[in-house]
Amino acid sequence: MILDGKLDASVQAAAAALQAGQLLGLPTETVYGLAAGSDNDAAVAQIFAAKGRPANHPLIVHVADSTAITRYAKEVPLFAQQLIDAFWPGPLTLILPRLPHAAKASTGGQDSVGLRCPSHPVAHAVLKACQSLNPPVWGVSAPSANKFGRVSPTTAAHVASEFGDDLLVLDGGACEVGIESTIVDCTRGVPVLLRPGAITRDDIERACGLRPLSKEELPAHTPRASGTLLAHYAPNAKVRLMDAAQLQAALNTLTADSPRLALYHRSPLAVPASASSASLHAMPSDALATARVLFGQLRDFDELGAQQIWIETPPASADWEGVCDRLQRAAAAG
Repeated sequence: MILDGKLDASVQAAAAALQAGQLLGLPTETVYGLAAGSDNDAAVAQIFAAKGRPANHPLIVHVADSTAITRYAKEVPLFAQQLIDAFWPGPLTLILPRLPHAAKASTGGQDSVGLRCPSHPVAHAVLKACQSLNPPVWGVSAPSANKFGRVSPTTAAHVASEFGDDLLVLDGGACEVGIESTIVDCTRGVPVLLRPGAITRDDIERACGLRPLSKEELPAHTPRASGTLLAHYAPNAKVRLMDAAQLQAALNTLTADSPRLALYHRSPLAVPASASSASLHAMPSDALATARVLFGQLRDFDELGAQQIWIETPPASADWEGVCDRLQRAAAAG
């Protein structure tokens, strides 16, 4: 069932559902999440079961504001606090040392916890309503509301198509950011970027004065985190990444019998008459705009019946890192 997330009655119904141990389709600025109360182990177990997600793959705990951190994290390093001050509410998840009693079912058996304060007004309203309940729900675990490994949802309709009418879904419109949050590990004395997103390495460095390391630079004791498996975010069609020259060369080899293709490109391409099986779609010219529509576009390609999706590799710059990460993982799934 889809409810209008702008209505207070819908927000209150959503908070009550979470308190009762039910699952909820929750809009955030990044993607829609499949939400449950973080401290309700049975409810969190339903998330893993519904998604088909491995139990050791941790979930992110969403909180209404920074005051809730003390219920989940036992310490916050100075640089992490600077990132909170700069980017919360917003699309940034911080991995922090976990209090022993907190969110056990959501953390995959680790002694760390991922915390995020979303900026979407509907998500914020639900989290504030949860805090005011008796007993309160202080945190909400909410991985992307899709079957594990598949394309993340950025509209309420996407969520309903994944889980059907039995799931309560709040409609908060299309997600503004469109890809999942940036994840920074703050458990090892320096910021380590585990998953890129709309908040870039440059943004992080400006906020805390430290250039985040890549997980490859500090591989020992790297926490497991959401969305960091090699293969993820995959449509039904096989995804191939190519530069513009490779795309053009591949186009030139197509025949009328070639598989049905969708091409997502930034550079001009010459389409030969033999490429009748291909449909071309222009990628936005900037990273934020591409991120906003990326997952919806991949879903649309599946709806068109594409058997393969050829995508022009985005630029190798900090602002495109989040998009590149999602596309590389989608291609690895094939």
